[in-house]
Amino acid sequence: MKKLFTHIGQLVQARPTSNNLLRGAMMKDLPVLKDMWLLTEGGRIAGWGSMDSVEEITADETVDLGGAMLMPTFVDSHTHLVFAADRDEEFVMKIKGIDYQSIAEAGGGILNSARKLQETSEDDLFASACRRLEEVIRQGTGAIEIKSGYGLTTEAEIKILRVIARLREQFPIPVKSTFLGAHAFPHDDQEKYIKAIIHEMLPQVYSEGLADYIDVFCEKGYYSKEQMCRILEAGDKYELKPKVHVNQFNSIGGIEAAIENGALTVDHLEVLSEDEISLLKDSDTIPVALPGCSFFLNIDFTPGRKLIESGLPLVLASDFNPGSAPSHSMSMINALACIRMRLLPEEAINATTYNAAFAIELGHEVGSITEGKLANFIVAKPGTNPYSIAYHFGVDWIDSVYINGDKY
Repeated sequence: MKKLFTHIGQLVQARPTSNNLLRGAMMKDLPVLKDMWLLTEGGRIAGWGSMDSVEEITADETVDLGGAMLMPTFVDSHTHLVFAADRDEEFVMKIKGIDYQSIAEAGGGILNSARKLQETSEDDLFASACRRLEEVIRQGTGAIEIKSGYGLTTEAEIKILRVIARLREQFPIPVKSTFLGAHAFPHDDQEKYIKAIIHEMLPQVYSEGLADYIDVFCEKGYYSKEQMCRILEAGDKYELKPKVHVNQFNSIGGIEAAIENGALTVDHLEVLSEDEISLLKDSDTIPVALPGCSFFLNIDFTPGRKLIESGLPLVLASDFNPGSAPSHSMSMINALACIRMRLLPEEAINATTYNAAFAIELGHEVGSITEGKLANFIVAKPGTNPYSIAYHFGVDWIDSVYINGDKY
């Protein structure tokens, strides 16, 4: 079925091709075409052009957008969407001045989520994850990555990954899965747990085809650089490409080790040295910033402006999770990137759509208005322009979301 969308006031991120990441100064380039039409067929983008040529187009259905802005849906490349319960009690502790690491040392944080998840059935986890993913899509996200990591036992980690697999089957958007068994240590015997990851979890993850990527939280008090390398090397034997947490609070060599292990992305980067920026420039590893986490924990923001000015690509993601970033709003991520990281609105949109698609190896499917890609796009409310997303922070600017060419 062909569907024609007419009178698009601003067609944002329309690109004839989308083969390469945007780097450095290229990230300022955000195509915006005025007075356009868009054609979809079979759930994919079939073409676009000026309203001057619309009479040449035939379709089964026509939708008049009345001058509204249309842009591709967001791509959220880093989330922890499957969890058992909120940690709002820790939110109050943060307000009282207790920092993230102190809460974790007192039995909160990741271990708190793990205890709750281990007690929750797979069906209950799936039901709550479905509610969250519904909200995520309605707020404009059209492709997503979801991690495990709140299980910390073989049974519980596999349970999370099975839930993610069910979400992939249930929902019409692309869903990528990441195995993050190495999120924290569930007990003092670190070696025993690492062996469980390598010899119990990974074989089962592989045999059931439950993950696309492998992740490790490389940080003081969590996994050392050496421990991360052991786990990533084991993951490589099971064809899992790394996407890793590094440099959230400390620089302990994680970036260099991640690059050496062929990481697709390094995520967080709130603490970043000039030498580490140079290492990233000489690699194919993509830097991913998580400004929602910095905002919620009141810690430093990733130096996004410096990364871009150094000629690097940049991706922004939500880090949606119950402890350090309990928001899945990619609109708010755009606002934080502009207000606190000094990105231009064009750069922020590119980092949450076009570049973000490459961070989960979906640059050929989503992230831009390009012929052949999935027809996943947002129609904005009247008066919205590309600057409005960050300028009107926290304001609902989305009129409707289309997934595979159909209103969601």
